[in-house]
Amino acid sequence: MSRTVFVNGEYLPEEEAKVSIFDRGFLFADGVYEVTSVIGGKLLDFAGHAKRLARSLSELEMDSPVTEDELLAIHRELVSVNEIDEGLVYLQITRGAADRDFAYPKDTAPTIVLFTQAKPGLRDNPAASVGLKVISIEDQRWARRDIKTVQLLYPSMGKMAAKKAGADDAWLVEDGHVTEGTSNNAYIVKGGKIITRELSSDILHGITRAAVLRFAKEAQMVVEERPFTIEEAKQADEAFITSASTFVMPVVSIDETPLGDGAPGPVARRLREIYLDESLKTAI
Repeated sequence: MSRTVFVNGEYLPEEEAKVSIFDRGFLFADGVYEVTSVIGGKLLDFAGHAKRLARSLSELEMDSPVTEDELLAIHRELVSVNEIDEGLVYLQITRGAADRDFAYPKDTAPTIVLFTQAKPGLRDNPAASVGLKVISIEDQRWARRDIKTVQLLYPSMGKMAAKKAGADDAWLVEDGHVTEGTSNNAYIVKGGKIITRELSSDILHGITRAAVLRFAKEAQMVVEERPFTIEEAKQADEAFITSASTFVMPVVSIDETPLGDGAPGPVARRLREIYLDESLKTAI
């Protein structure tokens, strides 16, 4: 059965969904996006995603075509009509359609699209029990990684480099230090201490990151926000990533160097458990 999607105020079968070839998201990657996970038919961390969306739009001097309440209603309708139990809702807002010009157009209506992706087993992802293998590559993205834009070509290239190397993902390295993963925030654990890069324009301000660090501190875990090198990461006791779709996912090797005993570590396993338990309590 065809999915129902949302395009500029209309719910449509996906085959009927259309966006102009002049849309600036297509021509300039002039748009932002969010991905919200669905577990048990409920949205995780929706308020956080809505807040970050508003920030991304503000940084690009774009207006939202909907209110937060309207956005929530659209999410809920798509989850319901598409019968999503476990999966994702993807949201994208661009500056809209206009003749091609590098300067921002005036009085252009934004384009908004949303669609769902069913992902059975999202919560009980088998990868969490074996962990991920990552490689390190040079971070060659633009400098405003704190804005969640749709320009994702280099992260795609990074994931393909990892795949060709027989790994699952890549960690990006700039000036000798890890910034983040291709689509996730990166962490190491040493001596029981959780270490992750501090917030800045160098990394995405992850919604899952914020929740996981809050839960870690509430569980009396020690968190240190600072840069770490790839060599330091290889000598860590364990490592993990966080994102909206992977939650907390252990990392078991970096550049073919096993971490600890080569299996998911206790801190990552515990944080995944805590995150899912606590986030489901506030899911809407």
